Amino acid sequence: MRKRPLNSESGLKTTLANLETIDTRETGAATASQNATRSRPPKIAIAGVSGYAGGELARLLLRHPGMQGTAPLFLGRAGDANDAVNTLEALHPQLAGIGNDASHPIAPFHWDRLADAGTEVLFLALPHEQSREWAPEAIARGIRVIDLSGAWRLYDEQNRAVYKLHDADPEAAAKLQAEAVYGSPELHRNAIRTARLVANPGCYSTSVILALAPLVRAGVVDLEVGIVCDAKSGVSGAGKAPTAKTHFMSAADNLSAYAVFGHRHTGELLEQLCLSEDQIQFTPHLLPIPRGILSTIYLRLKSRAKATEIESLFRDFYKGSPMVRLHAASQLPQIQNVVRTSFCDLGFALGPDGRRLIVVSCLDNLLKGAAGQAVQNMNLMCGWKEEEGLL
Repeated sequence: MRKRPLNSESGLKTTLANLETIDTRETGAATASQNATRSRPPKIAIAGVSGYAGGELARLLLRHPGMQGTAPLFLGRAGDANDAVNTLEALHPQLAGIGNDASHPIAPFHWDRLADAGTEVLFLALPHEQSREWAPEAIARGIRVIDLSGAWRLYDEQNRAVYKLHDADPEAAAKLQAEAVYGSPELHRNAIRTARLVANPGCYSTSVILALAPLVRAGVVDLEVGIVCDAKSGVSGAGKAPTAKTHFMSAADNLSAYAVFGHRHTGELLEQLCLSEDQIQFTPHLLPIPRGILSTIYLRLKSRAKATEIESLFRDFYKGSPMVRLHAASQLPQIQNVVRTSFCDLGFALGPDGRRLIVVSCLDNLLKGAAGQAVQNMNLMCGWKEEEGLL
């Protein structure tokens, strides 16, 4: 069984080699068809296509070279009135003309539809509670799941409590939670290939974890001083349902902090980076732009370093990671260069003392922070290049 990320106490004593060992002890054995490049497109379904991330997921899959000649099964919410069928193009007009068909129906969710379609991989772009309920059923039916919600990302019950999830069968849910793979390809590439359940990371989490993982795993960060993460996201990160804070009159011409000391992505940082709460402070902010995240991360190194050494550390860590773009020292990323791409751009600046380090991370919250990363995970699960359909 796959081990979850180490807790904070053991994490501080764990070497980089030991951390990498966690990623190679994978759960279950992949079949030949899961591990090898497929001779036919996999049978894909998306549940919850109405949201921003669901719409981006539909766009990516309709254009995916591995899906030529076949479209995903698009599903709405269960129990829609009169079992009505809408179309993807009516819901997302920007997708008109993409794919081989003039229109793509959206059917209400039903397990029989998945069975009739021979679904092999199911994307859940649903509220957390719904994903927590449906993922076990899908896996019991032999369907592999990529969940875009926060339902399965957190292994520690205390961290997971922020989602207020309730399991009908707590024992079965606990077993599945232990098996779930945190879907960060750059950290858990091997585990994702054979996983039955992939928990797609949060958007903020992705930006911060990718910025810090090379440094924390190498043991060069002074954790007694601590890490400060100042992250800013466009309004689409709050989801499609309007709220008082995301209303135009509140968000436009404004910048505001929120969920200080309590954002639900904090647990992902603690678990994936093996940190304790007193070693990292994460504060999110709402930007008056549609999409994009910029995270500025402040830390202190244990000993003096040269910029060339820090750059080499990042380049070595992300060698073979096509969806991470590294900037040379003091060349910092900008949101405008990652919007509508599935890249995460990383850059840094090292202080004159050789110890104060600022890392800047940028990504599109709907793509590398959601749908793009989900497709990257699907590519690994299907035996394709992980950048397939994302460049």
